[in-house]
Amino acid sequence: MSKAKQLRDAIYAPEILIQPGVFDGFSTRLVEHLGYTSAFITGSGVSESRIGQVDVGLMGLEENIAAVRSIAACSDLALLADGDTGYGNAINAYHTVRLFEQAGAAGVMLEDQVWPKRCGHMRGKEVIPQDEMVQKLRAACDARKDKNFIIKSRTDTLATHGLDEVLRRLNAYAEAGADLLFADALLDAEQIRTVAANVPKPLCVNMGFGIRQRSTTPLLSAAQLQELGVAVVIYPRLLTACALAGMKKGLEILGESITSGQAADRPDVALSFEELNEIMGMAQIEVLEQRYLTPTQKMTKYGSEGAGSITGGGRND
Repeated sequence: MSKAKQLRDAIYAPEILIQPGVFDGFSTRLVEHLGYTSAFITGSGVSESRIGQVDVGLMGLEENIAAVRSIAACSDLALLADGDTGYGNAINAYHTVRLFEQAGAAGVMLEDQVWPKRCGHMRGKEVIPQDEMVQKLRAACDARKDKNFIIKSRTDTLATHGLDEVLRRLNAYAEAGADLLFADALLDAEQIRTVAANVPKPLCVNMGFGIRQRSTTPLLSAAQLQELGVAVVIYPRLLTACALAGMKKGLEILGESITSGQAADRPDVALSFEELNEIMGMAQIEVLEQRYLTPTQKMTKYGSEGAGSITGGGRND
């Protein structure tokens, strides 16, 4: 079964699909290690981690594709990528979908903002006309080679035009062929329920999981969202914010150590060497070594033809 078919089946399953937001090899490996089968490749996270810039349209198509390709290569997750606006008109959107599918994504999200776009929870958003977005989606659907490849359509019109326009657009986008619908920055549970009840395709919402402190989408559990009619929930900024918080803490401890002149021994704030290697797939590398290295190579590395470990247990520890 293709990853696209896996993702499609998960979207249409009775239980809500939970997609953590991944942005690099670390986050992707961790999500898979903890048992998730699908994830959303967050455009904001990729922009912030790859080029060190906020999500305001500074990252281009090729940088995005390169990130998706490396993320897809290191996991078996069914990945839904963030294709921003498609990087131009309907012709660009067609090309964009082809590239994301070739890179290993199981689906891609396209939004109706004007390029350069910005994070959906920032002020100053602008949207393109509905008919232009409809044509982008038609082109996107025609571009995919695997017809199970998911085309997710996002509208940012709540902030610019109101809820009625959100409903009009999402229905038009569904008619154009979008498989999954996303109204960004809905303001309350009743709006979520209203949108879910008045669109013909599965609905996605995003959550901040305690990180967002602004008056945007309220914090609701996956169970609550399912009761409201939501099919998919994404957590785009959860791992980026938590990762930065962890790194900030580590640097603060290092600073305290420098100031005090005492070594910092704080295993409580970091993964062990063994845990990190486990998450990053060291066991698979060791299996490959045992299968493909010659007896002489194994003896040289580990002092044994049939045993040894990259991380310990051999004579070259």
